[in-house]
Amino acid sequence: MSDITLKEAQLQVDQWIKTIGVRYFSELTNLGILMEEVGELSRLMVRTYGEQTFKESDKGRDLGDEMADVLWVLLCLANQTGVDLTEALKKNFEKKTARDSERHK
Repeated sequence: MSDITLKEAQLQVDQWIKTIGVRYFSELTNLGILMEEVGELSRLMVRTYGEQTFKESDKGRDLGDEMADVLWVLLCLANQTGVDLTEALKKNFEKKTARDSERHK
């Protein structure tokens, strides 16, 4: 797969859901799934970069795959709620730049 934009990612997830996934879970179900996926990412980050040691069940997990799981569900939620993540990210950069341009120097 070649590089894709956020807009393309949203469209591809939507197409996948409608053809292979059958339907979207409800927004609240997807919010719960997002929290689960963030927890899995957190667990791996803590074991990789923090002080906790790996358990047998943690071994073989891929950081990029865990991040992609989080992104996937976030893309689903954006699609379900009508959020254009490209536009939202542009506005977020503007907000952060205006707010923090001198803050971290």
